[in-house]
Amino acid sequence: MNALVPHYDPWGVAGSVLIATFASYVALGLAKRVRTPDRNGAFAWWAGGSLVMGSGMWSMHFVGMMAFSLPIALGYTPIWTFASWLAGVAVSGIALFLAGRGRLTIRRLVAGALAMGAGICAMHYTGMAALDVAPGIVWDARLVVASALIAATASAAALVLFFRLPDVSALYGPAAEVGAAVVMGLAISGMHYTAMAAASFPVGSICLSAGELASGKLQSLVVVVTVGMLGCTWVVSVIDARLQSKAARLADSLRQANLQLKDANEELKRRAFLDPLTDLPNRKLFEDRLARAAGRSPRVGERHAEGPHPRLAVLFVDLDGFKPVNDSFGHDVGDLVLKEVAARLCREARSCDTVARVGGDEFLLLMEDADDAHDCRALAERLCQAMREPFCVAEGKVEISASIGIATFPDLSDRDRLIARADAAMYAAKRAGGNTFAVFETHMDADASCQLSLQADLRHASERGELALYYQPKIDAQGGQIHGVEALLRWHHPTRGLLGPTSFIPLAERLGFIGKIGHWVLDEACRQMRDWSERGMHVRVAINLSASQLREADLAERIERAMSDNGIEPSRLLCEITESVAMEDIAATLRAFEALARIGVFLSIDDFGTGYSSLSHLRQLPARQLKIDRCFVKDLEASQDARAIVDAVVRLAHALGLRVVAEGVETSGQRDILLGLGCDELQGFLFARPMPAADLLQWLFDGPPASEPSFAPSIIDETMRA
Repeated sequence: MNALVPHYDPWGVAGSVLIATFASYVALGLAKRVRTPDRNGAFAWWAGGSLVMGSGMWSMHFVGMMAFSLPIALGYTPIWTFASWLAGVAVSGIALFLAGRGRLTIRRLVAGALAMGAGICAMHYTGMAALDVAPGIVWDARLVVASALIAATASAAALVLFFRLPDVSALYGPAAEVGAAVVMGLAISGMHYTAMAAASFPVGSICLSAGELASGKLQSLVVVVTVGMLGCTWVVSVIDARLQSKAARLADSLRQANLQLKDANEELKRRAFLDPLTDLPNRKLFEDRLARAAGRSPRVGERHAEGPHPRLAVLFVDLDGFKPVNDSFGHDVGDLVLKEVAARLCREARSCDTVARVGGDEFLLLMEDADDAHDCRALAERLCQAMREPFCVAEGKVEISASIGIATFPDLSDRDRLIARADAAMYAAKRAGGNTFAVFETHMDADASCQLSLQADLRHASERGELALYYQPKIDAQGGQIHGVEALLRWHHPTRGLLGPTSFIPLAERLGFIGKIGHWVLDEACRQMRDWSERGMHVRVAINLSASQLREADLAERIERAMSDNGIEPSRLLCEITESVAMEDIAATLRAFEALARIGVFLSIDDFGTGYSSLSHLRQLPARQLKIDRCFVKDLEASQDARAIVDAVVRLAHALGLRVVAEGVETSGQRDILLGLGCDELQGFLFARPMPAADLLQWLFDGPPASEPSFAPSIIDETMRA
């Protein structure tokens, strides 16, 4: 058969391939969108995507048909052209529907590929039917079958790509999507042009629809509209993808935040009820368990009515000698000791008992269902014995002990005060020398009330003018001149009389009053120096700084302001800090010392020899003076060891350029030994007891009263006079 020779516009062919590729790229993006968990959103993307994707596929077919020409005029019947467009939309709907399913099975792949292949063939051959030619088109059956196979294979490939592309693109990035789109575009174009090659037009054929859809402008319009639709869809798809990705990240962040919040809540709950160092119950949890246990236990009257009941006991455990562990070895070692203490307490207690840590070195033990008081005493004895066993740490063995107070119910009618009464009993054990236990007795309430009363009085002692400074002279060891005085705190209690610092300073430290008292001491010492200066006596005064003052960021500024307000030269103030406090936090001590040295205040290390100083740390501190603790001075006459220690301290201090002061000098023998060892200054009852400011002024000018020892020095450093 002689057939008309067809001709293809290369630009039209290229345009159709590009449209097929672009449509495939958009289709891959649409396949992701229809999988959104939002059902309404998924349906909208399926409906709109089917329309746009189908139009893109049909546009490729239409542009390809327009690129085809014969020696005769051609045109296309509108109804069949529209039908081919519907087929393209339908096949796109099938593809996107399958892409939105959960997973791609072999059965679904085969059925989907056949349905889509049939739809593509329907689109193409319906579009070819729009060419109304006479005689009719002659088809090559082999090429028709080949085009159908290509359509089915392309459909299968498209479905696989729809499902597998997310994993591939995650591995290879956007290049994978472009490559997949090119493959799909070429497959679709290959099917189209294979089907076109299957059509032959006999010589002499005429196109009965030549006067219908055949305009080149129509082709351009279809291309522009289709590409525009595809482009808009692609842009919207990309924006939606980014929004969904951002939403997914936000959702993931929220999930992570919720998990973190949950973990934080769990940690807060744990911290709210457990001690962070030992993981024992804290005071709050202990009190809750105590309240529950006390609620289950009958009161005294009920006990008599119903017969004997098991006892409920609270044991208050406080460690003896724990502070030197921290001072000597550091808080890390102290924490290890506390953990071991907790382990020993739990080991000695019964499984039904509650062991809690309620303070630095304070523990509580709740003992339920004790048969009698003997059980409580037996447990307390075991606990004391366990605490006496040495604690092994890297630095060696640490030995401490424990004081334990016991309060039982229903022996005591007030079950709400069991902890307070166990605490009072523990202090009774402390007063007995420690390393023992005591059972609460009614008179201990009076002692506890006494402590409470003392606390209340101390809170307002400075405002009531009850605090006072007594001054003890410091004597030059060689010439006997007075080099200065040390300000020592006293409390004129309205009912208890004159109290020394050991009676209330530990209480002030425990209750947090020590900072307020320290500020009062500073202001009062500066005021007194100003008063003495006005009377013609310029005396250097030493004051003691507490650990809490040392940690104050504005300590130097406060001291400088106090001296400036009173017109006192900074060099007339000497700040004494105990060795144990100085070494507790060497970095904080160094900062405070340097700040005080910058303003010209003299610095001294007090109670030297009782702490655990590193020579390298001691060398860093800008101190002017070391003060030997009285415990070494006391034993000088009887102990060669004490004499050797003092000798070593004096030599060390002088090697570092520091003056040495010995406190607690009470005998002439101690004085003579200290003079022989090269001590620079002496302080103690041998020379003068602490005295009020007025008595000190009289003592300086007139000599000691008759009640004082006759060997008190009468020589006064001339530089101290006006």
